[in-house]
Amino acid sequence: MQKTITRKLWKWLQIIAAVYIICGIALYFLQDKFLFHPGALPAEHAFNFSQPFEEIYLPVDGEKNLSIVRFTVPDTVCKGVVLYFHGNRKNIERYAPYASSFTRNNYEVWMMDYPGFGKSTGERTEQILYKDALTLYKMARARFSGDSIILYGKSLGSGVAAQLASVRECKRLMLETPYYSIDALASHYAFMYPVSLMLHYHFPTNEYFSQIKTPVTLFHGTDDEVVPFSQSERLLKIAPQGSELIAIDKGKHNDLAEHKMFQEKIDSVLKL
Repeated sequence: MQKTITRKLWKWLQIIAAVYIICGIALYFLQDKFLFHPGALPAEHAFNFSQPFEEIYLPVDGEKNLSIVRFTVPDTVCKGVVLYFHGNRKNIERYAPYASSFTRNNYEVWMMDYPGFGKSTGERTEQILYKDALTLYKMARARFSGDSIILYGKSLGSGVAAQLASVRECKRLMLETPYYSIDALASHYAFMYPVSLMLHYHFPTNEYFSQIKTPVTLFHGTDDEVVPFSQSERLLKIAPQGSELIAIDKGKHNDLAEHKMFQEKIDSVLKL
C-alpha cells in the first residue's frame, strides 16, 4: 500500500516538474510574442486620420525605416510637443485617437511606431527602442526647446519614455498604466520562475526614476487587469518631488481616456 502511494506521488511530481519545465521553456522562447503584438503595414499604406497630420518616413539605414506621424496644431497657438510612446498592440492607427487630448490644448503630438509595428522596419531590441526614442527627441529639439517637450508613455511605452526622460530634458513625464519594471510585472504573473534571468526585455522604469529630475504624472486605473495598480503605487514612492498618481476609480487598462478625471487632469497639466 505504501509503495503504491509512493509511486503515485512520484508520478505526480514528475508530471508537475515536466509542466514547470515546458511552461518555462515556452516563457523563455515565446516572450517576444507575449510582450509585443504588432500590426505591420505596407510602406504604401495611406493613413487617414480625423485631425491634421504629417507623415514622416525616416530612412535610418538600408534595412531600417521609422514611421512617424506628427499631429499638428497651428504655429500661432502651438505651445510645445508631446512625444507619445504607445503600447504593445498594432500600430499608430490604434493610438491616433488619443492625440486629440493634447492637440486641443495646442500641443503637437508626435507618434512613432516601434520596429515591426506599422511601417517601421528593422530589428527590435530594448536598446534599439531607446535609440529610436532618442532619434525622435532630437528631431523635436530641432524645433522645440527642452522645456516645451512632454514625454508620454502608455503601457509598454512607459518604460521607453522613462528611459528618455532620464537622459534628456523635458517639461514633464506622463505615464499611463506604467509598470515598475518588466521584471516586476512578469514576476506578478510567473512568480514561480526566476524571470530576471529569463527575460530579453527588462525596461527597468524604477531605475530610471532615480535619474529623472522633472515631475512625473502617473495615470492608473484601480481595476487594471493587465498591469496591477500597485505597480504605479510603487513608482510613486521613488518618483521625483512634485510627482503625482492619478488613480482612476474602476479604470481598466485600455479605457482611461473615457474617464472624465483623466481628461481633466490632462488639461490641467498641459496648462502649467
